[in-house]
Amino acid sequence: MTILSTLLSFFPALVILMVFTSFIFICIQPSILCVAAFLFSLYIFPLLIYKLHEKFYPLQEGISYLVGKNYSPWWGSHQIQVIYITFPALEAGLRLIPGAFSLWLRLWGAKVGKGVYWTPHLEISDRALLEIGNNVVFGHKIGICSHIIKPKKQDLMLYVKRVKIGSNVFLGAGSYIGPGVQIADGTFIGVGSHIYPNQVVKNFSSKAENTQSIY
Repeated sequence: MTILSTLLSFFPALVILMVFTSFIFICIQPSILCVAAFLFSLYIFPLLIYKLHEKFYPLQEGISYLVGKNYSPWWGSHQIQVIYITFPALEAGLRLIPGAFSLWLRLWGAKVGKGVYWTPHLEISDRALLEIGNNVVFGHKIGICSHIIKPKKQDLMLYVKRVKIGSNVFLGAGSYIGPGVQIADGTFIGVGSHIYPNQVVKNFSSKAENTQSIY
């Protein structure tokens, strides 16, 4: 692990410290400035650090390895976003406001169309690696992960690829979508479907094919 990797592994703790400190100030001496600092710590600071990180270490798709002397941009990107995976309520509130969560994902670099409906319980691991069309419905407790990690020859192989979801797609509750998955326009994904890496799904849930194996 590089020095930068080690430093960024402390980033979630830094955010928690900033949030806790601003919350204490709100309790002791309430003011608009304290509330603004609280919200800045939760939402703006991680986003700004992500943008800065992306400028110098852009996220790269494909296969790489985590153990070694080379810095992994994905690792840094993941550490910056992990606060929202650990505390999903931070983003669940945004989904109660029409359009707010789609706008939030666009700020992270995702491409999100119009009329997308999000349920409150949802997990997205890599916000920038998403392309979603118009009029897409996300069911309850769906997971979208644009990366996988597996041990390989005393190392950790990382595979990263963008997830693409077309327009007028319905994603059933409890479904899991892996890296590199492409879902065509007008597709219905049944409840509890597991769509594995690089699968292309056309029309209905059973019509899935694997276009590339990474195993």
